[in-house]
Amino acid sequence: MPPFEALKLARSKNLDLVEISPTAQPPVCRIMDYGKYLYQQEKKEREAKKHQKTITVKEVKFRINVDDHDYETKRNHVLRFLDEGDKVKATIFFRGREMTRTSLGRQILERLIKDVEPHSIVEFRPRQEGNTLHAILAPKKTAVEREKEREKEAKLKAKAERQAQQKPKAEEHPAAEKEPEQVAAAVAATTPTTSQV
Repeated sequence: MPPFEALKLARSKNLDLVEISPTAQPPVCRIMDYGKYLYQQEKKEREAKKHQKTITVKEVKFRINVDDHDYETKRNHVLRFLDEGDKVKATIFFRGREMTRTSLGRQILERLIKDVEPHSIVEFRPRQEGNTLHAILAPKKTAVEREKEREKEAKLKAKAERQAQQKPKAEEHPAAEKEPEQVAAAVAATTPTTSQV
């Protein structure tokens, strides 16, 4: 179809003539509402962005003289961040004479790595940059795997609750478990018989 006729046909339908493939012989065009097409493309892009997970890096700071309870609290924060799917940067600052005791800082980070090993992958081993020592940990499971695991746990929990609710109902109606002949015999025994006069 010549371009003039295609343009005339598109205008008669109150639509646009859009060139799809200009390099083809002959060029390929489509009659469509171009504004609507652009809107739908933008809508698809927005929808794709909604489902996109941005990975953030959370930082947990330690000192070389950290107490056990403080260490446990910060370790729990690291586990929570990893569970949420974020990367964690564990940092130790050295001040003044603490620079001579960098081995203590390295021991703390190695202990942290060992404690969170089931939940994380070590992206960067502990390394020193100036007066800081840091390591980066990434979650072991992807967001999809964590979501599937949560759904599985929820299903198991719901199933256990349903079973717990069904047990008391079965105990309330013991007659339902009896054989039909036994039920019929019990009903016949309780009905009064008529005597002949």
